[in-house]
Amino acid sequence: MADTREYDLVLFGATGFVGKLTAQYLLAAAPESARIALAGRSLDKLTSVRDDLGPTAAGWGLVVADSTDQAALDALAARTKVVVTTVGPYLRYGMPLVAACAKAGTHYADLTGEPLFIRDAIDAYHEQAVATGAKIVNSCGYDSIPSDLSVYRLYRRTVEDNTGELVDTTLVASLKGGVSGGTIDSGRAMMEAIAADPAKGKVMAHPYSLSPDKTMDPDVGRQSDQALSRASAIDPSLDGWVSTFVMAAHNTKIVRRTNGLLGWVYGKNFRYREVMSAGKSRVAPLVAAGMAGGIVAGMTAGALLSRAAAGRKLLDRVLPKPGTGPSEEARKSGWFSMKTFAHTTSGAKYVATFSGSGDPGYQATAVLLGESGLCLAFDTDKQPELAGILTPAAAMGDALTDRLRAAGMTITVDRA
Repeated sequence: MADTREYDLVLFGATGFVGKLTAQYLLAAAPESARIALAGRSLDKLTSVRDDLGPTAAGWGLVVADSTDQAALDALAARTKVVVTTVGPYLRYGMPLVAACAKAGTHYADLTGEPLFIRDAIDAYHEQAVATGAKIVNSCGYDSIPSDLSVYRLYRRTVEDNTGELVDTTLVASLKGGVSGGTIDSGRAMMEAIAADPAKGKVMAHPYSLSPDKTMDPDVGRQSDQALSRASAIDPSLDGWVSTFVMAAHNTKIVRRTNGLLGWVYGKNFRYREVMSAGKSRVAPLVAAGMAGGIVAGMTAGALLSRAAAGRKLLDRVLPKPGTGPSEEARKSGWFSMKTFAHTTSGAKYVATFSGSGDPGYQATAVLLGESGLCLAFDTDKQPELAGILTPAAAMGDALTDRLRAAGMTITVDRA
């Protein structure tokens, strides 16, 4: 897009918990010449956030806009090259901003872990975004950049080594950190949507529900996100047990969509899943079983409660509230390490490592989202020319990888 807009980047939702963390990160990481604005519903709260950031942010703009005010969002999108948004659940509040950015040709990055939202965005705005050149990039936090870029880097390495296409590929997640109130609220929004329209459950259940071309979906048999097994079944180097990873159902769809957006370059027999490490102790099998069963039970109970007003009120009382989060000390003590084990059609084996410090849902996510926004704003000449409703790897690929490495994250691929 022509460089005639008032801002390079607008952070929408800047007064929320993750929004403030992202603003702090942008303050440290953005170029001095960057034209940044903070956006949200309350001018007083935006002013307070900017004041708390200190004198360096004194020149940042403030934009008042509500997530339900289409005219205000249209005006916001027209003023900037990029919008970064933390305002969720996106299924409830996100689509008007997608519409505004698709119309204006404005690049966009969010933190959604909601396949229903992405599917609706694809159906409603993908073609318009392609026409205007807008990159609408979903899932630019811990969900799902480590997953998406890890497999993308594996693919790039197999091309360099000429070792064939990817086949069986498994990500093993290890982390220390909490689940945010926003993530839980997103889950509730999807449960409520399915309760209102049971047909939407197919989007959640089908591994290729975000596919760009249903006729090209690989026929590799059943792929399940449920797990309970010894880690050594994935790779002999691993010890202990693995269980179901709570975000696997979303992340795997993002990775498969990337494959489709790039022309199915990962391979016609690419099979992908994600699991979570349950440790090596004697009680690890019980922990793994409890994790797997607890996730299923929790999702089932939440779905049932979401069907009635009384159940939703009960969930309101017992679940963490959106916009809340852990202390600075707790955020800094967190970490994550994602190892992805891959095989190719020639028999070659690889392991990709994507790791970082800080609570993955907060501290690390602020880095991932912030760098995504900066990448979209300043690295357009280094990115694929794709536009539309995109994934992080398909939209930014090597450019985002380079930025995250420079920001201190470890992203490597080794041949086993």
